[in-house]
Amino acid sequence: MTNKNLFAKEAIAQIPKILTLMDRNVHSPTYGCCDRSFWHYKIIDFPSGMAQEFVLPLALAYDTDLPDNPFYRQKIVPQWVEAGILYAARSAHADGSCDDYFPYERASGAAAFSLLACIESYTLLNLNNPVALQFFTKRADWLAKHHESGRLTNHQALIVLCLELLSNLLQTSQWDRAKVQRLERVLDWQSSEGWFPEYEGCDPGYHTLTISCLARIYQLNPDIRIKEVLIKAVELAAQFVHPDGSYGGEYTSRNTYNFFPHGFELVGQWFPDALRINNAFLIGLANGLAPCYSDDRIIGHHTWNYLLAWRDFVPQRPLSQSRPTGRIWLPEAKILIDRYQGTSQGDKDSIYELFLAVNKGGTFKLFRGDRLIASDTQLSLLVKEGKKIKNAVGHLVGNYSIDIEGNKIVIQGQLGWAKQKQMTPINLMLLRIVMLTVGRFFPNLIRKLLQKILIVGKKDAPFWFQRQLCWENGKLHVIDELKAKNWENVLAADIGCDRTSIYVVMSRTFQISQLQPEWNLTEEAKKLAPGESLRLERYF
Repeated sequence: MTNKNLFAKEAIAQIPKILTLMDRNVHSPTYGCCDRSFWHYKIIDFPSGMAQEFVLPLALAYDTDLPDNPFYRQKIVPQWVEAGILYAARSAHADGSCDDYFPYERASGAAAFSLLACIESYTLLNLNNPVALQFFTKRADWLAKHHESGRLTNHQALIVLCLELLSNLLQTSQWDRAKVQRLERVLDWQSSEGWFPEYEGCDPGYHTLTISCLARIYQLNPDIRIKEVLIKAVELAAQFVHPDGSYGGEYTSRNTYNFFPHGFELVGQWFPDALRINNAFLIGLANGLAPCYSDDRIIGHHTWNYLLAWRDFVPQRPLSQSRPTGRIWLPEAKILIDRYQGTSQGDKDSIYELFLAVNKGGTFKLFRGDRLIASDTQLSLLVKEGKKIKNAVGHLVGNYSIDIEGNKIVIQGQLGWAKQKQMTPINLMLLRIVMLTVGRFFPNLIRKLLQKILIVGKKDAPFWFQRQLCWENGKLHVIDELKAKNWENVLAADIGCDRTSIYVVMSRTFQISQLQPEWNLTEEAKKLAPGESLRLERYF
């Protein structure tokens, strides 16, 4: 099997599950619905509009000529795709919008992802359906006018791509102004370091999705500004490919292992360095390092993107290059990447690569050669407060004291309370009542409040930490110190590889690196008197 086929093989393996999630009974009132929780289990009272994105993986699987692809040119598949498109139209609100997590949410992300999938599938399969085209126009109109809360650059780029594709399909200029405005926003939001903001900072995973969208937009509209932005973005993305071929993780703003390869193939047609990124990722894919995204809601994104990468794979590939040792400090992203030569000069297995988020308390990944040797998401404590048990953590985005000098890095600050709000029957009923009455008129306000409760912001916990990292004698020396006024209420303490807590759809997926055991500090914490410090010293 060629490297190219790894993308297709990984994606085709997801198609049976996607078909299981879809109502394929032509006599069913929900024929074409891809939200199994709604049409089959009947445990929710509205279908997620995001689920209709699954039509694109199906259309691409139908078009992927691979010897072991059982879906290639199967005549039934286009029927299912068209049914999925028509159900997206049938289940949409009158203004063309759709919901994702609660009724009358009118979610931009779900609307954009599913519209992109529908347009691409319609075009690929040469469908001819006036109802679908009418729906595309209505949803595009809504996306062109709607502005969501929060800075999610990938959504903005997705909307531009939708409008560009639909303008071409319908041969219209009606969204030209909206396209320009949205594109200007994406270009303006790019950091001087090359990354695009996602909630509270730099997330290299979603960064690759924005690259994928911009690369398609540039293909359709070759604007020199987009090209310059893409080069800068690709050069930054290259820094986040780990030595083992994995990508991203808990040190990023949204804790994702996302990697969308299609954009690098498109950019690689005129900027070959982009292909080296996919070459490295394919090594990780071959070694089983891809994260698992095969849950009911998020299985679609990577499946269609992998199939597009297979389709547009560039045959002539540049050779891999060794990365020079040294430090890359991104003060806006507050991420530090250190490539350090150990004791054996010239031995690649003695080169360390450290990926450190100083804005997340010093959360880090450390590699030696091409092997992960430490994945650390900072201190995590279980604390009893009255009748409640709360989680104090060190990985939340915060304004920490940072001192970077030579080989020594010191980060200080307070732990924060993890966001662990769960839905209860009362909470769900209240949300339904609000959304079925006044909330339906102010969905963006409700979304903003939920983002504040579940995702952004940090509430300090009464624990003060200092993390010191220093290169000594060819090794990384890490010293953690934690102070507390009272240790009696601390029930458990450790440092784990995946102790993240914020709610982001694509975070907290399984990746093979998470098999690493934690550093358990519970017994040490229980021995401490008030005012004493918990201290852990490690060498890697």
